[in-house]
Amino acid sequence: MVRHHTPEKLSKPDIMENGVVTVNRKNHESKANSTITIKGFMSLLMKSVDENGDGSKRVISLGMGDPTLTTYFPISTVAEEAVSEALQSHKFRGYAPTAGLPQARIAIAEYLSRDLPYQLSSEDVYITCGCTQAIDVSVAMLARPGANILLPRPGFPLYELSASFRGVEVRHYDLLPEKGWEVDLDVVEALADQNTVALVIINPGNPCGNVYSYHHLEKIAETAKRIATIVIADEVYGHLAFAGKPFVPMGIFGSIVPVLTLGSFSKRWIVPGWRLGWFVTNDPSGTFRNPKVDERIKKYFDLLGGPATFIQAALPQIIAHTEEVFFKKTIDNLRHAAYICCKELKDNPYIICPYKPEGSMAMMVRLNLSLLEDISDDIDFCFKLAKEESVIILPGTAVGLNNWIRIIFATDPFALLEGLKRVKSFCERHARKCLKTTE
Repeated sequence: MVRHHTPEKLSKPDIMENGVVTVNRKNHESKANSTITIKGFMSLLMKSVDENGDGSKRVISLGMGDPTLTTYFPISTVAEEAVSEALQSHKFRGYAPTAGLPQARIAIAEYLSRDLPYQLSSEDVYITCGCTQAIDVSVAMLARPGANILLPRPGFPLYELSASFRGVEVRHYDLLPEKGWEVDLDVVEALADQNTVALVIINPGNPCGNVYSYHHLEKIAETAKRIATIVIADEVYGHLAFAGKPFVPMGIFGSIVPVLTLGSFSKRWIVPGWRLGWFVTNDPSGTFRNPKVDERIKKYFDLLGGPATFIQAALPQIIAHTEEVFFKKTIDNLRHAAYICCKELKDNPYIICPYKPEGSMAMMVRLNLSLLEDISDDIDFCFKLAKEESVIILPGTAVGLNNWIRIIFATDPFALLEGLKRVKSFCERHARKCLKTTE
C-alpha cells in the first residue's frame, strides 16, 4: 500500500508494508515519486551534498553501518592470512554444498555453543550470504497464506521488504526508549493471533544501540511461548556490547521457545564485504527436527548461493585463532566513540538523547523540532543538513520512528567530533528567532 502526499521539495516518506521508503522529492530534474531502500536513501542524501557544489567541506557520513570506512576499526591479521591461505591452496575453487562447507558449519556450531547451555550440531547451521540472506530465508521459511510477523519499531526495514515479497503481513510492536528500548510485551500479546509465525528481536539493537538483559530476554521467550510462535533473533551485532551489560544470546532460551538465530561474521570481525552469515536453529526440544520442516529448510537452501567457498574454508582458522585483544580493541573503540557522541549531543539542546547506547554501532536520538525554524520533520532535517553541512545522517522515518534520527558512531573520533559540531552549528543556524534573541 502506498500513501500519497502533497508534493514538496522534500516531503515526508513512509515506511510501508513492503518495507521500503517512498520519497516525493520535487525539483527541476524530476517530479516523480521514488521508492527506495535505506541505501537508496543514503544515495539521495549524497546527491544533496553534491548540490552544494563548492566542495568547501569534506563529507562526513554518520549514516551507514560500515566500520571499514575508517582505519579506526582495523581487520584482524589472522582473518586476512586465513583467507589468503585458503585461496592460495587451490582447494576451494568449486561450489560449496548449499548448506555450507562442513568445516564451516562445525566451526560456527562450536563458536555459538560456547554461550549456550547445550551443544549445537553442524546440522543446525546453514551458511548464508551475509545476515541479509539469513533474514530473507527466515521469512521465506515461515510464509504461508494469511501469515503475519511481529517486527520491532524502530527496526531494520529489510524484514518488511522480505515480508512484502513473501506475502506476509507485518505487525509492528514498539520499543520503549524510556525502558532502554525494551520490547513492549503487552503490545506483542495484543498483536498476536493464530496466524503469527514469528516474533523478531534485534539484540544488540540496530538502530537503537540497546543490549537486552537476561531477564528481559527470558520474558520475551515466555511471551513467545504463550502466543505460540517462534523467535527470530537477529544477533548480527552479537558480542558488540561495551557498557557493562553483557551480550546474552537468545538461544539460551531455546528450551522455552524455538529460536532461529541469524548472525554474521561482518561486524565483530569488521569484514562486512566478505558476506558470510548464518541461519541457525536453536531448538533442543526438536521442533525444527521435524522431517517436514528439515526437508523444507534444506530444499530452500538448494535454491541459494552462499558466500565464496574460500571465505567459508578460512572460517575455522579465523574463529580458532583470533585473539581476544582484537575483540577488546573493537569494543574499546566503540565505547570511546559512543562517549564522544553522547558528550557532544548533551551540549546540543536541539537533539534529545533518551538512552545512551550500550552496544552495536548506532543510536537513536529525538529531534526537538519545537526549537527549530523552517525544519518540518526528520526528512527535512537530514536533507538540509547534508546540503548545508555535508554531514549524512539517516532520518528516523527510514527505520520506523518519525522525527528521530539514527547516528552511526562507528567511525574515526575526529570525523565523529567534527560531524557532530557541524550538526550543532546547523541547529543553531535554524533555531527559532525568538530563541536567538533570548540568547
